[in-house]
Amino acid sequence: MDGIFAMVLTGLAAAGVLYQLVALVLVLRFFAPRAQPGEDMVPGGVRAAAVSVLKPLHGAEPRLFDNLASFLDAAHDGPLQLVCGVNEPADGAVPIVAALRAARPQADIALGTGPRAPGANGKIGNCIAMLPQARHEVLVLSDSDISVPADYWAAVLAALDRPGVGAVTCLYTARGDAGLWSELGAAAIAYSTMPAMVVGLVTGLAQPCTGATIALRRETLRAIGGFERFAQTLADDHAIGRAVRDQGLAVAVPPLLVVHAGAERSPGELWRHHLRWMVTLRSLAGAGHYGSVVTHALPLALLAAVFRPSAGLVLAAAALCARLALAVTVDRIDGRRSARLWLLPLADGIEFVIFCASLAARRIDWRGTSLTMARGGRITA
Repeated sequence: MDGIFAMVLTGLAAAGVLYQLVALVLVLRFFAPRAQPGEDMVPGGVRAAAVSVLKPLHGAEPRLFDNLASFLDAAHDGPLQLVCGVNEPADGAVPIVAALRAARPQADIALGTGPRAPGANGKIGNCIAMLPQARHEVLVLSDSDISVPADYWAAVLAALDRPGVGAVTCLYTARGDAGLWSELGAAAIAYSTMPAMVVGLVTGLAQPCTGATIALRRETLRAIGGFERFAQTLADDHAIGRAVRDQGLAVAVPPLLVVHAGAERSPGELWRHHLRWMVTLRSLAGAGHYGSVVTHALPLALLAAVFRPSAGLVLAAAALCARLALAVTVDRIDGRRSARLWLLPLADGIEFVIFCASLAARRIDWRGTSLTMARGGRITA
């Protein structure tokens, strides 16, 4: 039995190394230099369109001011409204929005203080409550912990203006804003999650639609049933993307990276946050989630080394080299370092343990609320 187990582990580790090399090639190809955003704009399109950005907030997250300000500071030719929403007036994000208003007196910034609409998905409930304050036709839903580059609006609106496109989403790297544990989370996101999204997108195995950005026209939102349709759904971003595609429209993914700002201050926070993500992926991918074990090349190789030291250590060295090459490539494309590279093996190990836990988890934590998984990706509080 040990021999069979060792053979399986060795095979999985070898497949993992191959996956890392494939991911490296596909990431390089996806982000290869091409025409600048906006060069293929349709005349009279949405480049200068009036845009309302919906920002559901919860608490005084680290660098929240900077994250919100990045949307206002990115170059845009038309009117831009930032609509922030909290669930209660005493939320810690309220003073930060007030500070942003004071620092950007010319900016159009609205604030809704709740209460949120009913539903297990608190973020969507927040969006339903703040939507009446959004004044413009183009809507952009983006999580509170996202920061965007200067060319964000050019890339997103150019993609939305292409024929047949119903929504635009963005891939993301990460930044640790709360110390070691958030930096470990950032390493996992930038060097594992983002490349996996590229692999899925390029091969057709996945159709990403992320909470980092969902840009769509108001008429499209109405056609898919509004935010109310997703009030009981865990993966609301994926469900919105699927609903747009069901309308016969595409969800475009421009070769642009935004930044997820991690705020995990402890191993418990890191565990709960990333377990929720893994369980979400399981709800979306089904049996395919089990197959994603091959994305954990380094932990698999180290496990194989316990049973077959020579083969396992060779695979571990190959996996480490491939992982470092992928991480360096991602940082070069992004123009910044997501995490210190020496943390990568530790981040890989933590993510593998969380992956194993996600195979059986039925309860998750979402900002202090315990949620139970139900059929079809739905949740109950």
